[in-house]
Amino acid sequence: MKLKELERPAVQAWSPASQYPLYLATGTSAQQLDSSFSTNGTLEIFEVDFRDPSLDLKHKGVLSASSRFHKLIWGSFGSGLLESSGVIAGGGDNGMLILYNVTHILSSGKEPVIAQKQKHTGAVRALDFNPFQGNLLASGASDSEVFIWDLNNLNVPMTLGSKSQQPPEDVKALSWNRQAQHILSSAHPSGKAVVWDLRKNEPIIKVSDHSNRMHCSGLAWHPDIATQLVLCSEDDRLPVIQLWDLRFASSPLKVLESHSRGILSVSWSQADAELLLTSAKDSQILCLNLESSEVVYKLPTQSSWCFEVQWCPRDPSVFSAASFDGWISLYSVMGRSWEVQHMRLADKISSSFSKGQPLPPLQVPEQVAQASLIPPLKKPPKWIRRPTGVSFAFGGKLVTFGLPSTRLVPQPCPRLVFISQVTTESEFLMRSTELQEALESGNLLNYCQNKSQQALLQSEKMLWQFLKVTLEQDSRMKFLKLLGYSKDELQKKVATWLKSDVGLGEGPQPKGNDLNSDRQQAFCSQASKHTTEEASASSAFFDELVPQNMTPWEIPITKDVDGLLSQALLLGELGPAVELCLKEERFADAIILAQAGGADLLKQTQERYLAKKKTKISSLLACVVQKNWKDVVCTCSLKNWREALALLLTYSSTEKFPELCDMLGTRMEQEGGRALTSEARLCYVCSGSVERLVECWAKCHQALSPMALQDLMEKAMVLNRSLELLRGPHGVSPGPATTYRVTQYANLLAAQGSLATAMSFLPRDCAQPPVQQLRDRLFHAQGSAVLGQQSPPFPYPRIVVGAIPHSKETSYRLGSQPSHQVPTPSPRPRVFTPQSSPAMPLAPSHPSPYQGPRMQNISDYRASGSQAIQPLPLGPGVRPGPQDSWKEAPAPGGNLQRNKLPETFMAPAPITAPVMSLTPELQGILPLQPPVSGVSHAPPGAPGELSLQLQHLPPEKMERKELPPEHQSLKSSFEALLQRCSLSATDLKTKRKLEEAAQRLECLYEKLCEGTLSPHVVAGLHEVARCVDAGSFEQGLTVHAQVAGCSSFSEVSSFMPILKAVLIIAHKLLV
Repeated sequence: MKLKELERPAVQAWSPASQYPLYLATGTSAQQLDSSFSTNGTLEIFEVDFRDPSLDLKHKGVLSASSRFHKLIWGSFGSGLLESSGVIAGGGDNGMLILYNVTHILSSGKEPVIAQKQKHTGAVRALDFNPFQGNLLASGASDSEVFIWDLNNLNVPMTLGSKSQQPPEDVKALSWNRQAQHILSSAHPSGKAVVWDLRKNEPIIKVSDHSNRMHCSGLAWHPDIATQLVLCSEDDRLPVIQLWDLRFASSPLKVLESHSRGILSVSWSQADAELLLTSAKDSQILCLNLESSEVVYKLPTQSSWCFEVQWCPRDPSVFSAASFDGWISLYSVMGRSWEVQHMRLADKISSSFSKGQPLPPLQVPEQVAQASLIPPLKKPPKWIRRPTGVSFAFGGKLVTFGLPSTRLVPQPCPRLVFISQVTTESEFLMRSTELQEALESGNLLNYCQNKSQQALLQSEKMLWQFLKVTLEQDSRMKFLKLLGYSKDELQKKVATWLKSDVGLGEGPQPKGNDLNSDRQQAFCSQASKHTTEEASASSAFFDELVPQNMTPWEIPITKDVDGLLSQALLLGELGPAVELCLKEERFADAIILAQAGGADLLKQTQERYLAKKKTKISSLLACVVQKNWKDVVCTCSLKNWREALALLLTYSSTEKFPELCDMLGTRMEQEGGRALTSEARLCYVCSGSVERLVECWAKCHQALSPMALQDLMEKAMVLNRSLELLRGPHGVSPGPATTYRVTQYANLLAAQGSLATAMSFLPRDCAQPPVQQLRDRLFHAQGSAVLGQQSPPFPYPRIVVGAIPHSKETSYRLGSQPSHQVPTPSPRPRVFTPQSSPAMPLAPSHPSPYQGPRMQNISDYRASGSQAIQPLPLGPGVRPGPQDSWKEAPAPGGNLQRNKLPETFMAPAPITAPVMSLTPELQGILPLQPPVSGVSHAPPGAPGELSLQLQHLPPEKMERKELPPEHQSLKSSFEALLQRCSLSATDLKTKRKLEEAAQRLECLYEKLCEGTLSPHVVAGLHEVARCVDAGSFEQGLTVHAQVAGCSSFSEVSSFMPILKAVLIIAHKLLV
């Protein structure tokens, strides 16, 4: 996306990152001429304001220059002072170096020129400020002249080396090392790069390509790794970018061939070390990813060559490009449509042609509209990536990632992803386990008994006792006992009472509230006209039923009530007789007569008696006689809810009992207070209504807590199990409230990592989507723990999405069939490395960064990339596979097995400080010992390394130990590869190279026998062997470069170069 543009045939320089506002300096280019053919030079400063939507830059300062510029650079020297904006250095013709004070240019006040030095003999094309000491400026020109200027004292610059030490040639580029402040490198057209040590004032290493076709046009140091740099070639015959590591300077680590013609400029992003910006003679500007070697951003082809590109130091997504057509453009790699700019330009043109009338809308062809879209970077750049992150996942998993705890690792390095199990509710899990064990074992009686004993509240104790009774036989009688009503105790009390009545005499006096007085009041004393003796005689008559010593009796024939009753009885008119008795309140006589008159007359008499006679117990008598239990539930006082429940337990039928209990419980909830709402749970337990029990609990617990939900589930599951025992497992179906709470409970269990227990509590035959979705999620989250079990039905609607069928023709590259069968990799622990960072995996042995109330680190995984297309760069001894498979991989040539190496290994630290040569004594000892963190290794070409290589005797003359079993597969893989290559090779040169490789690989086998190789080198070799077995030679070369880049040269120089050559041959032959 183009942000700004400026029409100037000029070189450019960004203001330092600390400078605000952002400026861009331009100086008239010495390599270009404008349309006026003017040779005057001008230095201008523009403010870059991205808030302004226009493409124009704001002009802030201008200064006439004595010469035009080959190079312009802006340093931060003096920017720490008040009102100081740094220094601009410009390199001109005839060895001219000019320094400008930016503040004076912007203010147009004092003399802006700080100094003009003409020390060089040719054009000054290379300039660079030291990033650590802003007062040091390096300049390069013709005849290999490199000067170091101290801005505090410009009289005598420091000269690097002497002309007698080197053939004179131009200096095309200079660059200070980004980690070591005393290291400077220079690039020359001959393809050579010289690395200088300012403390010794001499070159410490020279890097050059053996093809002699490398004409260096640019140079840049790695922002993070001190020993790595890139060189680019402007030769059209070899338009490449080479990545070098000074520790292994015999050949480049990586060669990028993205351009088709010579490369003119290169710039390495300081904000993301993976991004390299290049421009070339093919009129293309590319942004390359050094790790994956792919083009991650590409600008549309320009109309002319771009001779200089630069990343913006302050805004990492912005870069500038200066082209030979006289334009300087500012772009963003974040991508955007050019539609806004095109419309702005169209409106500008339309305004020139319109005469007061608007033009018709512009119809842009669809192809052009799509072409105007510029995609952003394929991978998020480092400056917008999170350095660390944490997220909770399903099942109580905590996923964390972050930078390693130590900086002594190569950058960029793979990031460890920790997956940990977080448990915050220990008591909740313990109680759920106890409940699950009780349900599985069926020992719920002891479970309820223990819960009853542990209960602190009397209501909870009573509830658990009721739940226990639901699991037993004859539950109704036991419910009555829990409510305080027992038939045995009642009979004892009645017998005691009767005995006390006999002791008081034949005619006890009525007392206020005792049982005898109530009985006499109800059945005897209401007959006011009868004497006490007649009442006793009548009672004796009903007791004995057999007449004894009966005296003659007379039938009344008087005209009073007795006479009328006699006549009615004599005529068999029992109805009028009952009416007369009721009118005279002779209730006992009325009941006796009604019983003789049939069921209907008896029922009517009972109703009239109960309606007319009101006592404390009459309502209870009415309910018992009439069996109207619904009235009992609806009209009794809620103070007597226990008595009402006992009445239902004693008299109601099995079919009506659950409904009546639910009605009583509902009334207690609606009309009673909080206490009665809690007691209503007893009614629901008696009725076996799990749904009502759950709803009642929800009213009492507005705030949900794990322990409260656990209490509910314990009671609900016990009650549900009692119903299953009574009705069968298929006779119980949960209601919506129960299903909702069970789902909540299962989610809580899953959040604590108890996946199997959570799945066991879910209703089996529930069609509700939340339950089905949770069951599916729990099933698949358990992984291998549910092997052999039937997968639950898919809980989501399936949508058929069109897919491209896989073609068998794409199975093999270039249509060739494999000459051998690659063994299938065996399952390994999952330790993945992202494709974007194919560095060797590093695993610091530090615990997970999260420390919760209780955490168990399950395992650590590397961020996974694509796994199905090609083998990933894995850690030593590991391959992708199922989570719980730990079998060894079979060797390709026999029954030998690879010994499982450590899952992770610690690679040596990158060099972030000056590399010092080791003494010969240390060089002789170091290869025999594992590398120690913090010890510097000898750089390539250091004295003593050649002698070390010559000390290796030919393998046939050495008496070496037998190769350890864990490395037998390594040898088998390499020998099999050499054999396949030999069979496929046709030219004599390749066959000789393979014969030489077979001999030189013996050095590797010797070192393996002696055990002198570092652990990370051994692990890397095994990884290369795995890539060889899988036929992924490109991946093998990547791993080879990583091992070579973080290893001692003297340790691996005897076998690593030839191994690389074999991998290249195998890749070309497609074996």
